[in-house]
Amino acid sequence: MDEIVAEFIRRTILKIPMYEMMTILKAWNFLSENQLQTINFRQRKECLVQDLVLLCEEKCASLNDAALLDIIYTQVHRHQKVWDVFQMSKKPDEDIDLFDMEQFKCSFKKILQRALKNVTVSFRDAEENAVWIRIAWGTQCTKPNQYKPTYVLLYPQTPYAFTSSKLKSFMPLLGQALTVASKHHQIVKMDLRSRHLDSLKAIVFKQCNQTFEDHNSITPLQERCLELDVNVDSRIIHENTVEKERVQRVTQETFGDYPQPQLEFAQYKLVTKFKSDLNGGILAERKEPLRCLIKFSSPHLLEALKSLAPAGIADAPLSPLLTCIPNKGMNYFKIRDK
Repeated sequence: MDEIVAEFIRRTILKIPMYEMMTILKAWNFLSENQLQTINFRQRKECLVQDLVLLCEEKCASLNDAALLDIIYTQVHRHQKVWDVFQMSKKPDEDIDLFDMEQFKCSFKKILQRALKNVTVSFRDAEENAVWIRIAWGTQCTKPNQYKPTYVLLYPQTPYAFTSSKLKSFMPLLGQALTVASKHHQIVKMDLRSRHLDSLKAIVFKQCNQTFEDHNSITPLQERCLELDVNVDSRIIHENTVEKERVQRVTQETFGDYPQPQLEFAQYKLVTKFKSDLNGGILAERKEPLRCLIKFSSPHLLEALKSLAPAGIADAPLSPLLTCIPNKGMNYFKIRDK
C-alpha cells in the first residue's frame, strides 16, 4: 500500500464519528472480525486511526478499497452534500432494453478513461438494484484528486440519477458517460436540488406519502401551535371555527396528511417587461426586461409552507407556485411573460 492510499484511508477514518466507527468498518468488510477485535476502540482517535491504517497496510489495501470506504461514509452522511437530479430519456420509437449492471459498469468506466487519462471510478451496489458511483477526476497531466470526487446514485430501472460534485467542469462528460452506458438518448438536469437525498428520491419517484429521515430536530410550526393549544383555558371560546376547519381541510387537500419531503429552499426568478398605462418615464423606455429573484429558505420548507395557513400567517389556499413543488419536481422556477 503506497503513501497516497494510506493518507486517503487515514483522512476518511478521521471523518468517521467514534460512535459510527465499528458500524462503518464492518460495512466496509475489508478488515476481518478478528482484526477489528485486536484494536482498542477506546483509545484516542489519532492512535486508533494509526492502528487501523497499519492493519490496512498489512492487507495491502488498494485505491479502490479506500474509495469503497469513502462511498460507505458518504452513504451514511449523504445529507452533508448537495444533490442534483438528472433525468435521462430514450427516443420515442426506441425499445426498452434489459439493464445489465456489469455491462453498464464496464462501459461507463471505459468512456471516462478514454476521455481522461487519469480518472478513478469505483462502484458499490446498493438496495433496490441501485448503484453508487465515485469518480475522482484528474487531467492528462495530473493524477486524480481523491478529495474532490463526484458521487452518483443511479437507479437503473428508472431514468433518474442523483449527483453531488464540486467540480462542475466535468459534468458534461459525466452526463455523456451515464447516457451512453445506460443506453439512453439524452440527459437533462432537473430544476431540483437539496441536501436530503431521500426526499429528492421520493419526489421524482412520486413516493411522497412516506416517512423521511430527518437530520434536524426542527418541529414544524403547525405542531408547535397544536402543542400550545393544549394549555389554553377551556373557558375561551374559539371564534371563526368554520373558517379554521376550512383552512385545515384545504391544507390537507393540498399537502396531504403525510410528512412532506425535506427541501431547504425554493427559488423563483421573474423576468418581465415594464407595463404601464402612463406614457413616458425611464422604465417605459427600457428595452431590457426587469429581473427579480425571490428565494424562500427554511430547514424544512414544505412543512413550513404547510403550516402557514393553519397558523394564520397566510390565506388558504396558498399560491400554486408554492404548493406545486413536489408534483412538478422543481424548486427552481423561471417566471416569464406569456
